[in-house]
Amino acid sequence: MYPKTRKASQKLIEEAIIPGASYAFIKNGQQSYYREGLAAVYPEKEPIQENQQYDVASLTKVMVTTPVVLQLIESNTLRLEDSVHTYLPLFKSKKVTIRHLLTHTSALNGFIPNRNKLSATELKAALFSITPDNTIGEEVVYADINMILLGYIIESIEKETLVRVFEKRILGPMHLADSTYHPIDSFQCAPTQNHPQQGMLRGIVHDPKAQVLGDHCGSAGLFSTLHDVTRFSQMMLQKGSLDGIQILNEETILALLKDQTPNKTLNRSLGWDLLTRKDGNTLFHTGFTGTFILLNSHQKEAFIFLSNRVHPTSDTAIYLEKRNHLINTYFSEMEVE
Repeated sequence: MYPKTRKASQKLIEEAIIPGASYAFIKNGQQSYYREGLAAVYPEKEPIQENQQYDVASLTKVMVTTPVVLQLIESNTLRLEDSVHTYLPLFKSKKVTIRHLLTHTSALNGFIPNRNKLSATELKAALFSITPDNTIGEEVVYADINMILLGYIIESIEKETLVRVFEKRILGPMHLADSTYHPIDSFQCAPTQNHPQQGMLRGIVHDPKAQVLGDHCGSAGLFSTLHDVTRFSQMMLQKGSLDGIQILNEETILALLKDQTPNKTLNRSLGWDLLTRKDGNTLFHTGFTGTFILLNSHQKEAFIFLSNRVHPTSDTAIYLEKRNHLINTYFSEMEVE
């Protein structure tokens, strides 16, 4: 299945842009799984394990935070036009809404000086003190702060940690047995960066904010496997249903295929990016560590890609260029088949 896309993936490994990858295609209800290259190249080479866990980075945003928020919207517990301040009274601005956060149009600059030296309490207070600039609702500026705030909103409503809510609402019902914020066996995890202070990160989340915020972090922190991410993707393609269980309403999934930004012109959905193709919009999201999910709901096809491209170091600019080529190869091949 998709031989040209597979060849493009293998080239990423041959050129040492990524050490290896676990990836899958969904087409006509069939799932095809592939493993290429290595899980580690330093300090010694290691093969990819059959059920390799990956730090999926910002896929946490669409696998954890976004579906829980969408469920709360379905039950009318949350509304898109609600002010963030309603749920987080210590958050200073009353202008920012749930829609702004989900579509990254909040105009919140999440840069915090000395961020990595702050405790979880101090970092939370710093995030709550940030106010939007005058471009609110007018521009998409992707920022972790949006999903971190949504995670705190979930906690304020549910009175439990974000991770516990995720376990009850998504992970448990979907039987995502190998998805967790707390890997039991670090050697089941593909290593990420050889960090100058922390050494080789393995079973420890790569994202600095997620390291500090732990179970409260809505932007990163999840470790998962190809099998689990593919199950999640299958649910999305099946209009929110998996194995007879409705995780999200069909109307919710269909709404995700539309531009949900305030002015409906910025090509961003709720939690997801939108890639416009001939047959309509495709849902897309990436993770800094070298992961992405691409969902074509119209043709019920998906491309799920998990790698640890930051291991042991990486050149982000080159990786992004090659990743985009990989995705374009997939689109070209999909349109021909």
